[in-house]
Amino acid sequence: KNAIIGLSGGIDSAVVLALATEALGNDHIKALILPSRYTSAQSISDAVQLADQLKVKYEIISIDEPFATLINTLHPYFKDFSADVTEENLQARLRALILMAFSNKFGYILLNTSNKSEAAVGYGTLYGDMCGGLSVLGDVYKTDVYKLAHYLNRGTSVIPENIILKPPSAELRPNQKDSDSLPLYEMLDPILQLYIEEQQGPTEIIAQGYDAQLVKRVLKMVNANEYKRHQTPPILRISKKAFGSGRRMPIVGKYLE
Repeated sequence: KNAIIGLSGGIDSAVVLALATEALGNDHIKALILPSRYTSAQSISDAVQLADQLKVKYEIISIDEPFATLINTLHPYFKDFSADVTEENLQARLRALILMAFSNKFGYILLNTSNKSEAAVGYGTLYGDMCGGLSVLGDVYKTDVYKLAHYLNRGTSVIPENIILKPPSAELRPNQKDSDSLPLYEMLDPILQLYIEEQQGPTEIIAQGYDAQLVKRVLKMVNANEYKRHQTPPILRISKKAFGSGRRMPIVGKYLE
């Protein structure tokens, strides 16, 4: 089987590419680097360096032209509104459109690169970076993605150090960082694990020393984004509570508020 991956220069897609190469062989992997006006030169360089080190064929296709066309097309309808997450999601969906076009044309399976932390709190774009035929990291929390990267780098530097060290960012707007929208993953993931894997409620979690407002915020995000998780690709399950196969809740969750 052949696979295609959107390579951003971030740690999630880097780990997925490394795992896929190990599983399928580099001759069966294609990477697409799809920069926009918000993608840093360093991210492109990191993505290219990773693909070269793994000897994976790649293409660089800018989404700036189709993105500008969409912005111009929508301008008459959006002109009275400030730019917001709508424009960010357009970029993610353009990337998905290109990746799926390659998937259809050449018979590749698109490997999704979203992690469990993102899926838990809904930090992703439906029909954008959440699309694919298989979610490789969908049952791996972000802090564990870093551990996987270090494991893959044992004895050699498969994943460039800069990819591991730089702050995570979707790069959908200027100077964006994940921490602008989310708690630090070191704070987020333990709460998610207690809520999802251990099935503890807010009172139990707070009693263990976690900030009450943070716990309530995180749990509210998890409960509000069940509808997104119902539309994600199949997940490689490694825990007892993988989304979909191990944990599936009603979309209408008023009882959880």
